[in-house]
Amino acid sequence: MIIVLKPGHEDDDLHRIVRRLEDLGFRAHISKGEHRTIVGAIGDERILREVPLESMPGVESVLPILKPYKLVSREFKPDDTIIRVNGQEIGGHKIQVFAGPCAVESREVLEEIAEALLPSGVHFLRGGAFKPRTSPYAFQGWGEKGLKFLDAVRERTGMLVVTELMDPRDTVLVCRYADIIQIGTRNMQNFRLLTEVGNIEKPVILKRGMSATIKEFLMSAEYILAQGNERVILCERGIRTFETETRNTLDISAVPLLKLLTHLPVIVDPSHAVGRADLVPAVAKAAVAAGADGLLIEVHVRPEEAFSDGPQSMRPQAFARMIEECRRVAEAVGRTL
Repeated sequence: MIIVLKPGHEDDDLHRIVRRLEDLGFRAHISKGEHRTIVGAIGDERILREVPLESMPGVESVLPILKPYKLVSREFKPDDTIIRVNGQEIGGHKIQVFAGPCAVESREVLEEIAEALLPSGVHFLRGGAFKPRTSPYAFQGWGEKGLKFLDAVRERTGMLVVTELMDPRDTVLVCRYADIIQIGTRNMQNFRLLTEVGNIEKPVILKRGMSATIKEFLMSAEYILAQGNERVILCERGIRTFETETRNTLDISAVPLLKLLTHLPVIVDPSHAVGRADLVPAVAKAAVAAGADGLLIEVHVRPEEAFSDGPQSMRPQAFARMIEECRRVAEAVGRTL
């Protein structure tokens, strides 16, 4: 249920509504837009059917949210959410690029990659210190040592760190080093983990599960917002289909659809979608044209030596060319990159 307040309502009106909802056992989520303030009542809506909230001072209307995902829906918040991280905006006019190796291998290699990314205007360095792998014998990441490498490169370059959290027990550790937490595709429905990151103040990139529907994807985001963390970034990274020529099948239609259904920023990971470096530029340009708020790209100075995902990792020179091409596409659709 959402309670729409009248324009020019008093602050006391809002406080009374929130207290009333809490007295009834609801959690109140406040969304202040440019023209309207909306209060989301999270709980058993049947209780509110007998409560005349419309008669309270400052209330314009009381409406049900029909979709199962409440807080992430456009019904709850019509305006786009813009997430600010150390002076950078995600979800605004500028399309952000998150780039770096799949796995953090060493401080020296990470520094080399970061230095190669800087001329292209990349502000976010991505790299996995903990790596979920299909095989238990594959490289699983350096853990805290890898996080320290990321921290050192951030100090040297000023780039912001994006890294994956796999286990709720590592939340405090990863948050100590990361500017943005990533939840990988295999953990999209790890509800214990989603609840954990819902209680932190860090922005969260939530990747779509490899076989997840849009509804399931948004319900997972709802878990995070329901705990109080509204700084969620949705990431389309391809889904598993019958096609085997690419690693996954990028659902490009998910980008405009998610932008219609939700107020959250939407980014695209072309690298995992196609699994081939030579296809990444075309898919990245398609994502920008479709309305993506950001691109998550794997880049490595020597892909043939990469500990993981070498075939889909772009070399810095090819990455720089792709960024210039994406900038022209961004300009064509009224954005900047």
